[in-house]
Parts: sequence; structure tokens; C-alpha cells
Amino acid sequence: MALVTTTEMFKKAYNGGYAVGAFNVNNMEIVQGITEAAGELKSPVILQVSKGARAYANHTYLVKLVEAAIAENPEIPIALHLDHGDSFELCKSCIDGGFTSVMIDASSKSFEDNIALTKQVVEYAHDKGVVVEAELGTLAGVEDEVVVEAGNEMFTRPEEVEEFVDKTGCDSLAIAIGTSHGAYKFKPGTDPKLRFDVLEECTKRLPGFPIVLHGSSSVPQEFVKMINDNGGNMPGAIGIPEDQLRHAAELSVCKINIDSDIRLAMTGVIRKYFMEHPDHFDPRQYLKPARQAVKDMVSHKIKNVLGSDGKA
Repeated sequence: MALVTTTEMFKKAYNGGYAVGAFNVNNMEIVQGITEAAGELKSPVILQVSKGARAYANHTYLVKLVEAAIAENPEIPIALHLDHGDSFELCKSCIDGGFTSVMIDASSKSFEDNIALTKQVVEYAHDKGVVVEAELGTLAGVEDEVVVEAGNEMFTRPEEVEEFVDKTGCDSLAIAIGTSHGAYKFKPGTDPKLRFDVLEECTKRLPGFPIVLHGSSSVPQEFVKMINDNGGNMPGAIGIPEDQLRHAAELSVCKINIDSDIRLAMTGVIRKYFMEHPDHFDPRQYLKPARQAVKDMVSHKIKNVLGSDGKA
């Protein structure tokens, strides 16, 4: 199966009451762990590449890794998506370079400027058969080159979504309902709650339209502890409760971005490996369990959060 767009994925997810997982990739082991899990569970999957990942690993290397994953997992639909594109030029480069989906994130701009830039990307992408995700509202937190200080986030205004989608022609919409970028989301003792009232109002105004959630990692405490027990120094933080994400997937949320949980799992396992094997130096020795940790994490998310197992 060749790379696909998210159009059919989202249609099936919306009607089926589940979400497709979108996982950021930047090296071979992450790509392998994600797609092996999705392949075994017969789940559609979105592999995301950020601006930072392209700078780190090179566009060509990342595309070829994804092509290899497709060859190894021919029975599942895989989309290649640009995460948080911040300019027309970046989106154009990915569209021309083989991506099947791009996100233009102009959420920090005025409503009018967001519409103008998103529309420009949509017109170019649709002419090439590529789909576009846009964003209304802003999430707090840090992820790659996306930085929004706490207190400056802004929930999506449901009264704006119809005009925005109509004027831009975007194919899916990322909204802000209380999620947060990165691993340092909320301090222990807080009670994170998603604004399902905002989600439900957006759904009423955009019936049948796919909604996207960013910043949806749950920050598993066992891996925070593993990191700290093995030489790390991560301050306490908690993420989005998985039951809330599962409920969102049962509604109109068709795509859920999960990033930090994978990084935490990899880092924890690698730190633990080095503490237990201080004389080892071959990267294959510690990257093998790290890859397995990615696979286990993605399998858990597919079955228990996304509900996308068996939906390929």
C-alpha cells in the first residue's frame, strides 16, 4: 500500500467512534516501533514530522524511513504528515517532497491572517492531492519549536469555526480544549479536564468534520520515575488522563497527537539500560529495548486510548 491521505482514515474514524494516532518520528527505531505496533494491531497510523525533525534527520532520510515502513507493513494505511508547519514555504517543501498531509499552524496570528495563510496552503496542497490541517486556538507548553507560555493559551472559540473552515477549505481542524504541549503539562495535584463543552459546540457547528487534538500525551509516571531513578532530574508533571482522551475519540476527534509519552519511554529505558550495563557502548544494545518500549507504548495507546485496533 502506498502512502495515503487522512481523508478516508478520518471518515471511518468519525463514523466508527475512534481516533487515529499521530506519532512524531525522527529516527529509525521510532518509525519501526510505531509501525510494528500498528501493523500487528491492524491499525491505521499517521507518522508526523516536525520542522525540528526535518532539521535533525533530513527530509530525505525521514521519507525513506517511512517508505521502508510501508514496505514492511503493506496491509495498514499510513499517512505522512507535517506537524506544525509555520510557513507556506515549509508546507510547500513537504507537499512537493512526498508528504500526503500538512499542518499549517497560523494560530498565533490574527483570525484574518490565519485564514489568509491557511487558504494559501490549502489551494497549493489540494492542487497536488494533499490534505491540510489547520489550527484555531493555542495550546500552552513546549514541543520542538512550538513555545507558548502558560497563561497565553487560548481556547478555541466555537463561533469562529464555521467561518474559518468555509473560508480556508481546510480538511481538518486542531482545536484547543485544555491539552498542552510537551511532557511538562500540569503540576502534580492539579486536575486536568478537557473542555468537552467547547468540543461539542464545535461539533454541532461542523457536523461530520474531523477534529484534531494536539498536546495529548499522558506523561506516564512509571517512566518519569524510571528516568529519575536512573540519573535523570525530571520535575513532577502529569498529563492528560487517558479516559478523557478516549471519550474525545468517541466524539468528533479523529486524530490525537501523542509524542512525549514515546520520548519518555525511550529515555527511561535507555537510562535504565546504561545503569545496568555500564560497560556497553554499542548503540544497537540500548536502542533495541528502546524500540520495544516505543512499540509497547503505541500498542497501549492504540488499544486503550484511540480504539483504532482492527480498523485498518
